[in-house]
Amino acid sequence: MQIKANGISLEYEEFGPKDGVPLVLIRGLGTQMIHWPRAFLDGFAARGYRVVIFDNRDAGLSARCPAPGVSGKAEDILATFNEGRVPKASYKLDDMALDVIGLMDALGIARAHIFGISMGGGIAQMLAINHADRLLSDTMVMTSAGLRDPSLLPQLLVHPETREEAEESWLQGHADCGSHGFAMTEAEIRAEAVSAWQRAHDDEGVNRQLLAIFSSEPRIEALNEVTLPCLVIHGAIDTLIPPEAGEHLAALIPGARLEIVEGMGHFITPKLSPVLVEMVDGFIRGLRP
Repeated sequence: MQIKANGISLEYEEFGPKDGVPLVLIRGLGTQMIHWPRAFLDGFAARGYRVVIFDNRDAGLSARCPAPGVSGKAEDILATFNEGRVPKASYKLDDMALDVIGLMDALGIARAHIFGISMGGGIAQMLAINHADRLLSDTMVMTSAGLRDPSLLPQLLVHPETREEAEESWLQGHADCGSHGFAMTEAEIRAEAVSAWQRAHDDEGVNRQLLAIFSSEPRIEALNEVTLPCLVIHGAIDTLIPPEAGEHLAALIPGARLEIVEGMGHFITPKLSPVLVEMVDGFIRGLRP
């Protein structure tokens, strides 16, 4: 379903009771809301949460957000970095955080629990910093206090690719930084990649999201001022964003709870879902009077 939020169209879906406690899930770089395992969504819905998922801007079926003079082509971005310059971004994580607030406004949600992964964890940090009055709690997963290392660009930039290449890339991603303690089968990974390709594929949109990450200001000092209840979850075998980044993030936020999950990498899989649902639900229930 489409909804207007922060001046753009976002694709969203809801699970669980309409009168349940709102829980908004935020995806990571270039991924779509269909990448949430159904076991993950149903797990929260069964515990009474009103679960809201959506495609970030420039991903899935949500609006594309280019800007004049900004290239989303991988070769242009790399060329600019190789010249020692930071490419101009179409938007920043602050804008993506406002998308979440706009979505909540459109759905009549005054305050919500937030769960963000990877880039979505960065957006969750911006929500905690700038919009704490709209949050009940904030869970930041497989993320860091700032991603500004240009050496990661070749690994993260997306070039035009065929469906077959996208399928192999998704498979390789699971091999390189997957949650091997809760692994998906090769057939499951391939099917997921094909579903995502058929639904939407936009390499330049992914790259614009990446530029938003790199252009966003450091959050270290601002995180020191956060007083919202926060949970930081990180995989012990995450090779894309190592667990030390999660430890550092949790140390920056006063009173934040840290959970390092053995066997978890940089993917939430169906088998990992019950573990995370139990962990997050326990954290949230522990906040209630």
